[in-house]
Amino acid sequence: MSKEDLTPEILADYIVEAMLEHKACDIVKIDLRKIENPITDFFIICHGNSNTHVNAISDNVERDVRKKCKDRPWKVEGKDNSEWVLMDYVKVVCHVFQRPVREFYNLEDLWSDGEVTRYEESVTDSF
Repeated sequence: MSKEDLTPEILADYIVEAMLEHKACDIVKIDLRKIENPITDFFIICHGNSNTHVNAISDNVERDVRKKCKDRPWKVEGKDNSEWVLMDYVKVVCHVFQRPVREFYNLEDLWSDGEVTRYEESVTDSF
């Protein structure tokens, strides 16, 4: 797929697929396009159970998206401590948290005006 054919919906789906492959926990996609003045089109949120797991998920997302559609994040933050890795693809922003940090910031509640999709096939229990 070329970058020109890449829609925010397709990119969001690729990110979710990469998260699923690396056993991300409680994956949520929030479509923000229908709310007033959204900062992006989609948030994709998940968590891992350790620094290593968070890094593995974010690395897998970056690698798979680059391989499937030749796209790279505009900016990546949080790799140093791996408590919250943010990957900004401009139209899609990917958040990979450790569970306590995810619970503290509670982005799903903060952006609940958007259309929320939960992925039942994602891991739901912590190890």
